[in-house]
Amino acid sequence: MASKYTDVNAIIQVIGCLFNNPYLLDANDKYALSTEDFPDAFHKIVFGSLYKIHELGAKEITLLSIDDFLKSRPKSKGTFDQHKGDEWLTKAAEVSSLSTFDYYYGRLKKMTLLRAFDDIGVNVNDIYDPDNILDAKKLQEQEEQLDNMTLLDIADKISGKVDNIRLQYVDQTYGKSYQAGDGLRDLIEELKITPEYGVPLYGSLMNTVTRGARLKKFYLRSAASGYGKTRTMAADACYIACGEIYYDNVGWTKVNTPQPTVFITTELTIDEMQTMMVAFLSHVDEGHILNGKYEDDEEERVQYAIELLEKAPLYIEELMDFSMQDIENIIKKNIREHDILYCFLDYIHSSIKILEEIATKTKGMKLREDNVLFMISNKMKNLCNEYGIFIMSATQLSGDWRDSDTPDQNLLRGSKAIADKIDWGAHLLPVSAKDKECLSSVVEAGHYGEPTMKISIYKNRRGKYKGIYLWCQTDLATCRVDPMFATTWDYSYTPIENIIISAF
Repeated sequence: MASKYTDVNAIIQVIGCLFNNPYLLDANDKYALSTEDFPDAFHKIVFGSLYKIHELGAKEITLLSIDDFLKSRPKSKGTFDQHKGDEWLTKAAEVSSLSTFDYYYGRLKKMTLLRAFDDIGVNVNDIYDPDNILDAKKLQEQEEQLDNMTLLDIADKISGKVDNIRLQYVDQTYGKSYQAGDGLRDLIEELKITPEYGVPLYGSLMNTVTRGARLKKFYLRSAASGYGKTRTMAADACYIACGEIYYDNVGWTKVNTPQPTVFITTELTIDEMQTMMVAFLSHVDEGHILNGKYEDDEEERVQYAIELLEKAPLYIEELMDFSMQDIENIIKKNIREHDILYCFLDYIHSSIKILEEIATKTKGMKLREDNVLFMISNKMKNLCNEYGIFIMSATQLSGDWRDSDTPDQNLLRGSKAIADKIDWGAHLLPVSAKDKECLSSVVEAGHYGEPTMKISIYKNRRGKYKGIYLWCQTDLATCRVDPMFATTWDYSYTPIENIIISAF
């Protein structure tokens, strides 16, 4: 049964323009067309023929090239001929206009979206009901409404109806109320048996200062450009999801039970993430992997690391230009499909889509970047609570990090308000000549190696360690940052236990 959510005129205009201007199919970032946009079998065949012929290298498409293409597909050719495809396509090419392509493309995609909701039983007649032939005024109003709505507007309106039902009958509008002592005795006893720790993160002392990666918590670890934000998050994602890593002089070591994890990359491609992750797990310099030149048993370790990644519940999502809704949708998809509990987002920054999203929701109101970044941070924390997951992300630092004696949230580039919603916050910073001088006695007394990075911890909900540095030795070529000891921001040595979290 054909769907009522079909605009034949839009189909004619879009296919006619594609026939005349097949280069439109190359603009994947602007026009995302597929056979799902054409509900009728004949239109699917016409579009599919145009798409494949152009994909095979044709700069110009003719009726003859379509006929040649369909000769090896007799069933499709039969349908094409039955509908007088040559005549139909010639007419479509004549009446179509490139100047109106964007309008008809948008119209086509809106029908696809309405059909998708209609197919799963969601009533969308309040947005558009083409069967309404008695109330001409209402139909005209809906036509105008549909033209003025974006795809995001339509999806938000329909999702809002579902969310309102959930609020009313599942979550309840007014939240929950408790007497202060409700369940408190049980909580105290539970904490005796299972203290509040999450699964372990990578690095000595890190689980002492963070209490591990705790569900419903949002961590932020920021750095100057090129100083390890992505690499340290990739390390933690692998440490949580893969279960084993290689240590020199020890060999392959089981570190925990693999946990379902997603890494959302906003800058690096899948292959860039993969080599980074292999380098971390195998402790093989990424340069050796990229050059294909190995020493001693390095290639054997790389192959084993690949095996770990192939079977790990670790998923990578590329999201180069994103809105807040995109982030939520990616997280929800991975919860639904992979039961993920741990999410790494690289990294928090404003984007064109976010600015467009906010402008739409605020009716064009312009917001400062600090407000936009705060809204993203707030969204991340809400997602932690709503879905019971752990999220770690990062930001860039402002140029002030070079001169600060108290490296706290004021160094976050764009907005210090980002830190308002986080549960744990830290900066990755280089070690200066002043640092080395002030630390010399601590390094000598403790027989530590000379640090090459310091981690400034400025926020720590439910933790006592803040206003301190963790002094580390680093090997960013293998994504490894290993803390050695801690001091206050004024270099006073701070004794700190290295807590080992068992996650088996």
